[in-house]
Amino acid sequence: MSTNLYPSFGVLLVDDEAPFLRSLSIALERRGGINHIYRCEDSREALGIIAREPIGLVLLDLTMPHLSGEAVLQQIVEEHPDVGVIIISGLNQLETAVNCIRQGAYDYFIKTTEEDRLIEGIRKAIRMQEMRLENQEMRRRFLSDTLERPEVFADIITRDKGMRSVFQYLEAVSASSQSVLISGESGTGKEAIAQAIHTLSGRSGPLVCVNVAGLDDNIFADTLFGHHRGAFTGADKARAGMIEQAGNGTLFLDEIGDLSLASQVKLLRLLQEGEYYALGSDRPKRIRARVLVATHQNLEQKQRDGAFRKDLYYRLRTHQVELPPLRRRQGDIGLLLDYFLAQAAQELGRNKPTVPRELPVLLQNYAFPGNVRELRALCYDALSQHRGGVLSMDVFRRVVGQGGAPVEVQSVTDTALFPPDQPLPTLQEMADLLVAEAMKRAQGNQSLASRLLGISQPALSKRLKKAQPGPL
Repeated sequence: MSTNLYPSFGVLLVDDEAPFLRSLSIALERRGGINHIYRCEDSREALGIIAREPIGLVLLDLTMPHLSGEAVLQQIVEEHPDVGVIIISGLNQLETAVNCIRQGAYDYFIKTTEEDRLIEGIRKAIRMQEMRLENQEMRRRFLSDTLERPEVFADIITRDKGMRSVFQYLEAVSASSQSVLISGESGTGKEAIAQAIHTLSGRSGPLVCVNVAGLDDNIFADTLFGHHRGAFTGADKARAGMIEQAGNGTLFLDEIGDLSLASQVKLLRLLQEGEYYALGSDRPKRIRARVLVATHQNLEQKQRDGAFRKDLYYRLRTHQVELPPLRRRQGDIGLLLDYFLAQAAQELGRNKPTVPRELPVLLQNYAFPGNVRELRALCYDALSQHRGGVLSMDVFRRVVGQGGAPVEVQSVTDTALFPPDQPLPTLQEMADLLVAEAMKRAQGNQSLASRLLGISQPALSKRLKKAQPGPL
């Protein structure tokens, strides 16, 4: 059985007319991209197939011998309430249609309905079923706080709860055929997330990555759709586009926020119709790959500004994840520092150096505009200059200083701190000043402030309580 655009469940066609079953199956495969299809000519066998196979949607005729469509509908609703049902009848009877909807059918179509309208209605029902299943799966995972395939995320070094929530969400939507929008600042790991989505999906084809930034409309079309020989000057031989190369796998379009409006129209048509034309060809091809897109830009703002199509934006954000910047994952900085230094030591053929205790604290006070990618580069740069013993903090200090993150600590002999005509503060007053400064730099985060002061968090909490004024 060929790969389905909607691989999470099968579609069962129930009709006693074999020619109609055959023609509808062909139409769903060729024009709807729906290949995970089961056929049933005897309505008495429908419930058995639903019990044995991963059926998510049933297309059900009403007028059949042995067991009527309405009787089958009632059994499905009672025994398999999670399975959606669409009635496809040869009769245009309003009262019957209303009764079927009341009993639990998702929709009602007449067999003479235009094929395009019928297929789009079926695809819409499949998308609704997918979303319902995904919501159930997300609810289950978040309530149990579990990851079923943690090994998929092994290369993404984190202990952050926000990142764990992202992983749980990706596991829940992994079986979907719908596109995923991955947003986040540069360097947050969007390509690693795309790789994880592809691995989780279990698709048989490869992950094909395309950076679309800077591609004009013609190059974008040629890159994605390919061309036939003679399609344009210089096209001496046919070339398969990235969609075809991805096959039954995943197509990842990075920097989608930079796509021109003309190219956005082509991408929207591809996602809506599931079809594309190679340059120089008048025969459509169906896309079999799942599409992932990523951007560091605010697409919602871009569409409000008219720089990004609203219909494409809403099509892309069916599933969406936003990766937190490293400055919001401060608990991961020490982990990443250790990981990248070990990685750099292995690649450079050196021993991993001892890390100064102050270094993680220094880095936790830095904004990291380049995020994880910037920290990795700093680690490699520092190790390349390392000569043995404790790792020098010079490389990190230079960058942190340029970023204006931690404020230089003034010397205790600075006359601005201790004017000669004023008495020196008591030790208790100095301690209070240090605590206040640490809390200011840590933006109220007691855990970070305690590390800056070199004391335990309970000790800091106790000192803060003592410093609070009592009731008047």
